[in-house]
Amino acid sequence: MGDYLTYTDSELLALLRTGDRQAFEEIYRRHWKDMYRTAWLMLHDQAASTDIVQDIFVWCWEKRAVMQVASLGGYLAMAVRYKVANHIRREKVRAGFFAEAQSLRLTESAEELTLELKELRSIIAQFTEELPGRCRDIFYLSRFEYLSNKEIAARLGVSEKTVENQINIALKRLRMRLGSLSAWMVLFL
Repeated sequence: MGDYLTYTDSELLALLRTGDRQAFEEIYRRHWKDMYRTAWLMLHDQAASTDIVQDIFVWCWEKRAVMQVASLGGYLAMAVRYKVANHIRREKVRAGFFAEAQSLRLTESAEELTLELKELRSIIAQFTEELPGRCRDIFYLSRFEYLSNKEIAARLGVSEKTVENQINIALKRLRMRLGSLSAWMVLFL
């Protein structure tokens, strides 16, 4: 199809919509450094910044046929800011939850909380053991060894999409299992 280096972003987007892998690779080469730099300047976290950029490009490839973008550079920059904001919000919720849980330990209800956490740990450990093999391995690596989807995929030799699907399946089953304890699910989201 010619030298992709000379194509405009608009031309590359048109080719991307048809599934042209080389157009996608050229888009990636042109934009990943700026996207990573933006994420890193906001987060100062190499792994999170890399994951954000990769997530955006995976989404672009998966939605290539329906993407309607006027300015590719502007769209990708906005996508990075949006993903970074979500990452920060998610981390603040987790940090806030753990801080609140920590302060609860100082109250009279600390013993009750400890019993609930022990019960929850027991339920989750039993639940994890009952999952089918691959799903169990993926869920364990994600929630107990705190590996990213990308790291799990590399370790197990599966796609990141498989990892994501298996985690979603496990979390749905866990929500059903926990019932009234589902407020604790925030620990495993």
